[in-house]
Amino acid sequence: MFTKILIANRGEIACRIIKTARKLGILTVAVYSDADANSLHVNMADEAIYLGPSPSRESYLLGDKVIAAAVKTGAQAIHPGYGFLSENADFCRKCEQENIIFIGPPVSAIEAMGSKSAAKNIMEAANVPLVPGYHGDDQSEAVIKKAADDMGYPVLLKATAGGGGKGMRQVWNEADFSEGFAAAKREAKSSFGDDTMLVEKYLTQPRHVEIQVFCDNHDNAVYLFERDCSVQRRHQKVIEEAPAFGMSEALRQQMGESAIKSAKAIGYQGAGTVEFLLDSDGSFYFMEMNTRLQVEHPVTELITGQDLVEWQLRVAANEKLPKSQEQLRIHGHAFEARIYAEDTNNDFLPATGKLSFLQPPTESRHVRVDTGVRQGDEVSVFYDPMIAKLIVWDENRDKALQRLAKALSEYRISGVTTNIDFLYNLATCPAFINENIDTGFIETHHDQIFHSDAQKLAEELPMAALYLVLAEAQKASQAAAKTTDPYSPWNMTNAWRLNEAHIHHLTLSHLDIEYPVVVEQKRQGSDIYYLITVAERTYDCQGRIDGNTLLFSNHGHRSSATIAQDHQHISLYHQHGVFNFIHVKPDCGDNSAQEDQNGLIAPMNGTMVSVLVKTGDIVTKDQPLMIMEAMKMEHTIKAPANGTVDTLFYVEGDMVDGGSELLSFTAEIETEK
Repeated sequence: MFTKILIANRGEIACRIIKTARKLGILTVAVYSDADANSLHVNMADEAIYLGPSPSRESYLLGDKVIAAAVKTGAQAIHPGYGFLSENADFCRKCEQENIIFIGPPVSAIEAMGSKSAAKNIMEAANVPLVPGYHGDDQSEAVIKKAADDMGYPVLLKATAGGGGKGMRQVWNEADFSEGFAAAKREAKSSFGDDTMLVEKYLTQPRHVEIQVFCDNHDNAVYLFERDCSVQRRHQKVIEEAPAFGMSEALRQQMGESAIKSAKAIGYQGAGTVEFLLDSDGSFYFMEMNTRLQVEHPVTELITGQDLVEWQLRVAANEKLPKSQEQLRIHGHAFEARIYAEDTNNDFLPATGKLSFLQPPTESRHVRVDTGVRQGDEVSVFYDPMIAKLIVWDENRDKALQRLAKALSEYRISGVTTNIDFLYNLATCPAFINENIDTGFIETHHDQIFHSDAQKLAEELPMAALYLVLAEAQKASQAAAKTTDPYSPWNMTNAWRLNEAHIHHLTLSHLDIEYPVVVEQKRQGSDIYYLITVAERTYDCQGRIDGNTLLFSNHGHRSSATIAQDHQHISLYHQHGVFNFIHVKPDCGDNSAQEDQNGLIAPMNGTMVSVLVKTGDIVTKDQPLMIMEAMKMEHTIKAPANGTVDTLFYVEGDMVDGGSELLSFTAEIETEK
């Protein structure tokens, strides 16, 4: 076994690898960029080597620097994690040249699966079932379009060097082909430096089921069962589970054996995942093979009781697989939810910011949190916006799903927009509970997942309003205690007025809708209570703040919620999930912050990838004007109406702050006919 390894990655996967290395007594070397100088993975490792500036192409993607760091520190092997250099055949080859073991498959396997089109040719020869499609060498748009036309729409365009949903576009009809083709090639070129494309038939209601395989250097191969990864947004997985629901033992064995056949066809070694599309009739088709550890590997670990990173290290050290196929068993059910910094209400755009408050659920034998960040860390524009992976386990799917919902309701994050409330709504959606799932799940059940229940909102607004009133009183009381006259009326915040009721008028905003709330303070003997009016309905409430917890009573119904506040942004967490709101301050006549109605605003921090128009251009509504990229995700800025581009403020390659004006635009004045 190795005595020291270098981890050529960052974030949660680097921390994950370090934990297993520690368990095995292996020393670890981290690498880092400017943005990660004080990161968790750097602090956890035994040593750390600086690579360069924050952009990954200037740090984590510099294979020569990573190898030099391994040589300098005496690391015998490099674990690439996933992403970055994990499926880079040239990097693997250079490791061999320096007598450093690459903890992953051989160069030949990476090269074989590195091209989706070449992989399909290999699988076709190995009699692994394939989705109909074109993956030939002729890359002209006309040839690929003809293949799409012949197959019939919808089709899926995919970068042959792709992964993680990058360089991928659904095309629903012939008229949209050219635009989708250009966008997919552009994104592929940006992400992988290779814009070679393939096209295949798009199945409208398939499930995405993948098989975890492992092969050693002694001709042993096993499959560690399957994971269902059908719930996706932007072709990226959101919630994964293992085992797949509704899977018969016969189908499980058939898919597992096909996966091993796929691995053996390329002389595979180490951990790999063979991804299939599973149709409703039980037929399945090879999609691709990921020649690395997968983000969702923890659900497989929880149902098998195996440490897959330990397996990787042992195989790389030329040991035999720890278990045979006959020794592997499925125990219970597991889910993984990916906690992202993103705005789910704005097309899942990535978000950035400081994690001013971070409190994950308590870990136990049922709950696991894999993360690479701490409270106070920054979610930057340079890397993937995943904050953590929440993994839960129980003896069956229903119980595990209850664990997931409860853990999500206990996850506290403030300072950056996250997808936690979206995940909670998804996990408690009746269709998800009832296993009515395919790869179009989010789109099909959009209204259930993104609901804004008016009754629930009416019950939560009084809680939020009471918290604000109590918090202000608590703050004033603490300040008054430090003065010479703590009982001065200037130190009171109970809305006291001579001969008038004690009334607070508040405005709370939820999902950009403002709600006026009136809080009237009352006293009955020594007890204080509050009459809170929302939408012409009055609630009789009591409450107190204990640390960051609000203890609340509404008409005698007692409950509690944890509060996280970041200036005017307040998050209220309780058993039903998270309620985010903004305390709207009174308008004091300052119009300086009003938006320029003649400009287009950057929806996120990012890089300007492409400027598609020039000053003076006359454009039509929804015409693409600019393309931004952040955290490996593209976003197209479109014209809000027919009009003229007046001024451009950014050029290709510029870094852009979220909220910045991108261009000035004059809308065409509509005249009555």
